[in-house]
Amino acid sequence: MTDPPPALRSLTIAPNARLLIQLRVDSLPSHLHPLTPLPPPVPPMASPRSVAALSAGWLFKRADKGDFLPVAQFPTNVHLDLLHHDLIADPFFDKNELKCQWVGEKDWVYRNVFPATLPAPGEKKVLVFEGLDTYATVSLNGTEILSTDNMFIEYRADVTELLEGGDNVLEIVFKSAFFEGKKVQEQHPDHHWGCWNGDPSRLAVRKAQYHYGWDWGPTLLTCGPWRPITLETYSTRISSLRITTTVPPNLTSATISARTVLEGVSTASTTLHYTVTSASGVVVSSISASASASSDGTVTDLALAQPELWYPHGYGAQPLYIFTATLKDVKGREIDSVSKTIGVRSVNVVQRELKDQPGTSFFFEVNGVPLFCGGSNWIPADNFIPRISKAKYREWLQLLKDGNQLMARVWAGGIYEEEVFYDICDELGILVWQDFAFGCGNYPAHIPSFRDSITAEATYNVHRLHTHPCIVLWAGNNEDYQYAESITPGQLGYDPKNMDPASWLASGFPARYLYEKLLPAIVAEHGAGATYHPGSPWGGVDSRDQTVGDIHQWNVWHGTQEKYQNFDKLGGRFVSEFGMEAFPSAKTIDAYLPPGSSERYPQSSTVDFHNKADGHERRLALYLVENFRYAFSPLEQYVYATQLMQSECLSTAYRLWRRDWKGPGREYTAGALVWQINDCWPVTSWAIVDYYLRPKHAYFTIKRELAEFTVGVKRVRVETKKNPWTRVDIAVDETIEVWAGSFSLRAVEGARLVVRAWDVCSGVKVFDKVAKDAFTLEENRSVELVSMRLPGWNGKHEGERDVVVAVYLEDSTGKVLARRVSFAEPLKYVQLQKPKELKVEVAGDVVSISAEVPVKGLALETDDEGVVFEDNLVDLVPGEVVKIVARGLNGGKVDVRYLL
Repeated sequence: MTDPPPALRSLTIAPNARLLIQLRVDSLPSHLHPLTPLPPPVPPMASPRSVAALSAGWLFKRADKGDFLPVAQFPTNVHLDLLHHDLIADPFFDKNELKCQWVGEKDWVYRNVFPATLPAPGEKKVLVFEGLDTYATVSLNGTEILSTDNMFIEYRADVTELLEGGDNVLEIVFKSAFFEGKKVQEQHPDHHWGCWNGDPSRLAVRKAQYHYGWDWGPTLLTCGPWRPITLETYSTRISSLRITTTVPPNLTSATISARTVLEGVSTASTTLHYTVTSASGVVVSSISASASASSDGTVTDLALAQPELWYPHGYGAQPLYIFTATLKDVKGREIDSVSKTIGVRSVNVVQRELKDQPGTSFFFEVNGVPLFCGGSNWIPADNFIPRISKAKYREWLQLLKDGNQLMARVWAGGIYEEEVFYDICDELGILVWQDFAFGCGNYPAHIPSFRDSITAEATYNVHRLHTHPCIVLWAGNNEDYQYAESITPGQLGYDPKNMDPASWLASGFPARYLYEKLLPAIVAEHGAGATYHPGSPWGGVDSRDQTVGDIHQWNVWHGTQEKYQNFDKLGGRFVSEFGMEAFPSAKTIDAYLPPGSSERYPQSSTVDFHNKADGHERRLALYLVENFRYAFSPLEQYVYATQLMQSECLSTAYRLWRRDWKGPGREYTAGALVWQINDCWPVTSWAIVDYYLRPKHAYFTIKRELAEFTVGVKRVRVETKKNPWTRVDIAVDETIEVWAGSFSLRAVEGARLVVRAWDVCSGVKVFDKVAKDAFTLEENRSVELVSMRLPGWNGKHEGERDVVVAVYLEDSTGKVLARRVSFAEPLKYVQLQKPKELKVEVAGDVVSISAEVPVKGLALETDDEGVVFEDNLVDLVPGEVVKIVARGLNGGKVDVRYLL
């Protein structure tokens, strides 16, 4: 062994000592003599970023006892894992929800042992937690690395110095969100902890608010790693890519601006390369730029000539581009790459003065096309989000599109949805109104740590979702302004005229600071030009103003419990919530009842348990008894009655509000979003499709009201007194008003309106005329057609009930574009007849139906779960055959049910 140089022969180095060693020149080898130039240092090679999913081998246990058990899946939550091991009963079955409440009041531990290699020089190792629900303490190899209190944020923990070569132990302790919220509530007793639905402690917890229970969902306080966990390895990465697409009014070009922020970059040795690729794989634009180490990032613009524009379905195609940012080293080797799917379109929310009515419009315009946005509100499709598969998301959203629905409002009490939800909406052309996650309460925004958490939450989610062309609006909350207005005037100090943000935090309604200062600033910075709306409902003198902004119209069902026939008086510029309850399919009820249960009737304790709406018994009974003759038994007939009532109610709303879409300057009502499309468990609710994706009948009647062409009828009684005081000498005239609606972007020339009428009892035709001939149905608006005396009416009091009217909108070739059958209302007074010659003929997947007398609300039913009806719940008139496609029927058996 060669002896060390003399200067080092007797050196002793203490552990952890920092030494400065001076060597004698004559002791150095000749090739290291200071007069000899040293070769330049070679920087470590930047390795490509890699991502390893930590998805296998997870275990869980209750924190205070028990052994670790394997999880059911990953990502997961504690209820899914307990169900997997039969440690809790299915909370969706029977009344088992009550037996599961203890789960939310315990702490839980999740553990994973994963292999890793030590970082190379210059490398980082970072654990990425895309979603932890909610209060979590994370440790790696016994050292705490992270503490979380927000379900909606991605967390990153640098573990470069803590990782061991070989196995590593990752442990996450989840505390009870319920108890943690109660602690915050107790620490701030002066705050008004008020809300609708759920325990008020939810207001302090950044967790999906519906987990605390809602008037359509159970109380199931989950916890766990609900989104993926990964280990990233890199020396340099693209930490942020913000893409803004600008389209000029002439729509002939587009500018795509990319702001790219890097972490760990050496600007002398890296370059950014950008490409825009069409769906067919053709690169349509590309550019390179020097990388910047600035915290503001590198800003680069790419130009697109004659871009393929993205439209909502029914108005054009949904072409999508792939925008890719690639970071390369000095030798052209890829270090990191990020790709985003984008759509090129312009979007505006148009709020301008209207002709002939007060207030301002509120309508969406995509690529210069004004849109009537018929659609639905969306809640999470399960209480246990990790088990909602990509296939299930696609089934739900395909139902929306197939139902002619243009928009989904992602409601504030749920989650900022999974990426796949927005990907599918992009693909299908469904517009998304996205709420921030604040619902029905008075949030404690005066707490600085709460505001800090919201800042991180909003920034992360707006940035995460900003490239999706489907997202056209961010709204600050759901009904929080309405809640503040409902409190005794002055109690919260909410004054809409006060424009001093600092004073808002000191008031009893501090969350106004979030909705009117913090959140709009974040959307402006990170939202790529998206529109921000302070809340829903919001606008005008208060949240109920029908002339400005959007409203929630709950005076049918809730509130004053108006008749649904009067929805035309209850509209607004944009109705973002309204609804009517109905029972789900009897098959869905059977799914939560024990076999042979004595509870299988509409008023049973268990069936009532699966309806969380306060006063649902009285309100269902009110609207049923006002409109129909019905029976409680058998269950299937009662289910039919509630679904018929819901379908009549909701289709009336869509029909009357679509009538107020009257063209430029007269966009009096520009949207109607029903509450709601879906359920999170098997329940009687306002949903138009139940938890198992079984459409209720309202789904089909709404589909018809949102078709490209519609025709509407309203019966109007005109009473004229012969003198001002008389109660007897009154002339009565029964009239009908008929209008047509078009969502087409082309006018229909040479259209005509045919009106026919029949006696409801005999089926004898009493009227058949062309009421309006050779007219132009203008594009993208409703058009008033005729107002005329009720055809076939005998002029006698109550004789109007004997007349069934059908109106047909035809094009110049005689093709029927739209059809509407009008019975007198309320239907309970109409002497409906049981047809003697009801014909139901099946040929393959087509069912043909006819009858010799008018039939109201004929529904097709089958036991085959594989059959998908494209239409249902139709009205029949004599001399007509109605054809319904039933995909998968293949000549099988169908049953019918109708109103009598």
